[in-house]
Amino acid sequence: MADERIPGINPAAAPSGEGCAQCLAGDGPGWWLHLRRCAECGQVGCCDSSPSQHGTRHARESGHPFLASFEPGESWLWNVETEEYYDGPELSGPAAHPGSQPTPGPAGRVPEDWRDHLH
Repeated sequence: MADERIPGINPAAAPSGEGCAQCLAGDGPGWWLHLRRCAECGQVGCCDSSPSQHGTRHARESGHPFLASFEPGESWLWNVETEEYYDGPELSGPAAHPGSQPTPGPAGRVPEDWRDHLH
Protein backbone atom coordinates (compact mmCIF):
# COMPACT_ATOMS: atom_id res chain seq x y z
CA MET A 1 0.00 0.00 0.00
CA ALA A 2 1.40 3.38 -1.00
CA ASP A 3 2.00 6.13 1.57
CA GLU A 4 -0.61 8.76 0.77
CA ARG A 5 0.74 11.33 3.22
CA ILE A 6 0.88 14.81 1.74
CA PRO A 7 4.07 16.64 2.76
CA GLY A 8 3.04 19.45 5.09
CA ILE A 9 -0.15 17.77 6.32
CA ASN A 10 -0.19 15.59 9.44
CA PRO A 11 -3.77 14.40 10.09
CA ALA A 12 -2.80 13.22 13.60
CA ALA A 13 -1.63 16.64 14.86
CA ALA A 14 -4.17 18.00 17.35
CA PRO A 15 -5.02 21.72 17.49
CA SER A 16 -2.84 23.67 19.91
CA GLY A 17 -5.87 25.17 21.66
CA GLU A 18 -9.21 26.92 21.20
CA GLY A 19 -7.77 30.24 19.99
CA CYS A 20 -4.72 31.93 18.51
CA ALA A 21 -1.83 30.91 20.75
CA GLN A 22 0.17 34.08 20.10
CA CYS A 23 -2.77 36.45 20.62
CA LEU A 24 -3.66 34.72 23.88
CA ALA A 25 -0.01 34.94 24.98
CA GLY A 26 0.00 38.71 24.47
CA ASP A 27 1.68 38.97 21.05
CA GLY A 28 -0.28 41.80 19.43
CA PRO A 29 -3.66 43.22 20.33
CA GLY A 30 -4.88 39.88 21.68
CA TRP A 31 -7.92 39.26 19.48
CA TRP A 32 -8.75 37.79 16.08
CA LEU A 33 -11.40 37.75 13.38
CA HIS A 34 -11.11 34.11 12.28
CA LEU A 35 -8.83 31.23 13.20
CA ARG A 36 -6.53 29.05 11.11
CA ARG A 37 -4.83 25.81 12.06
CA CYS A 38 -1.47 24.56 10.84
CA ALA A 39 -2.12 21.27 9.06
CA GLU A 40 1.37 20.02 9.95
CA CYS A 41 1.71 20.72 13.69
CA GLY A 42 -1.74 21.94 14.80
CA GLN A 43 -0.68 25.47 15.82
CA VAL A 44 -3.80 27.66 15.93
CA GLY A 45 -3.28 31.20 14.68
CA CYS A 46 -5.36 34.14 13.54
CA CYS A 47 -6.33 34.77 9.90
CA ASP A 48 -4.85 37.30 7.49
CA SER A 49 -7.74 39.72 8.09
CA SER A 50 -6.89 39.77 11.81
CA PRO A 51 -4.55 42.49 13.09
CA SER A 52 -1.62 40.15 13.81
CA GLN A 53 -1.95 37.53 11.04
CA HIS A 54 -0.29 34.84 13.17
CA GLY A 55 -1.51 31.88 11.09
CA THR A 56 0.32 32.82 7.91
CA ARG A 57 3.32 34.08 9.87
CA HIS A 58 3.62 30.64 11.50
CA ALA A 59 3.32 28.90 8.13
CA ARG A 60 6.07 30.99 6.55
CA GLU A 61 8.46 30.92 9.54
CA SER A 62 8.05 27.20 10.25
CA GLY A 63 7.99 25.98 6.66
CA HIS A 64 4.57 24.39 7.27
CA PRO A 65 2.72 25.55 4.12
CA PHE A 66 -0.81 24.26 4.74
CA LEU A 67 -3.39 26.07 6.85
CA ALA A 68 -6.86 24.75 7.56
CA SER A 69 -9.86 26.75 8.66
CA PHE A 70 -10.55 26.45 12.39
CA GLU A 71 -14.03 27.92 12.04
CA PRO A 72 -17.28 26.01 12.60
CA GLY A 73 -18.77 24.72 9.34
CA GLU A 74 -15.62 25.27 7.25
CA SER A 75 -13.36 22.49 5.97
CA TRP A 76 -10.69 23.70 3.57
CA LEU A 77 -6.91 23.68 3.24
CA TRP A 78 -4.90 26.63 1.91
CA ASN A 79 -1.28 26.47 0.80
CA VAL A 80 0.47 29.76 1.64
CA GLU A 81 3.29 28.98 -0.82
CA THR A 82 1.13 28.32 -3.89
CA GLU A 83 -1.84 30.46 -2.75
CA GLU A 84 -4.25 27.69 -3.72
CA TYR A 85 -6.94 25.67 -2.00
CA TYR A 86 -6.33 21.92 -1.71
CA ASP A 87 -8.27 18.79 -0.95
CA GLY A 88 -6.68 16.72 1.74
CA PRO A 89 -7.27 14.32 4.57
CA GLU A 90 -9.53 15.06 7.50
CA LEU A 91 -7.53 16.46 10.41
CA SER A 92 -7.89 15.22 13.98
CA GLY A 93 -10.52 16.97 16.04
CA PRO A 94 -11.76 19.25 17.09
CA ALA A 95 -12.21 20.75 13.62
CA ALA A 96 -13.08 24.23 14.92
CA HIS A 97 -13.02 26.49 17.93
CA PRO A 98 -15.96 26.05 20.32
CA GLY A 99 -19.25 27.35 18.96
CA SER A 100 -19.67 29.33 22.18
CA GLN A 101 -16.63 31.46 21.30
CA PRO A 102 -17.67 34.63 19.48
CA THR A 103 -16.35 35.77 16.12
CA PRO A 104 -14.36 37.93 16.36
CA GLY A 105 -12.92 36.64 19.61
CA PRO A 106 -12.10 35.91 22.27
CA ALA A 107 -14.88 37.40 24.36
CA GLY A 108 -13.81 40.42 26.35
CA ARG A 109 -10.78 41.29 24.22
CA VAL A 110 -12.34 42.59 21.01
CA PRO A 111 -12.47 46.40 20.78
CA GLU A 112 -15.71 48.11 19.78
CA ASP A 113 -14.03 49.51 16.67
CA TRP A 114 -12.64 46.10 15.63
CA ARG A 115 -13.67 46.57 11.98
CA ASP A 116 -11.25 49.51 11.74
CA HIS A 117 -8.34 47.20 12.60
CA LEU A 118 -8.86 44.50 9.96
CA HIS A 119 -6.52 43.95 7.00
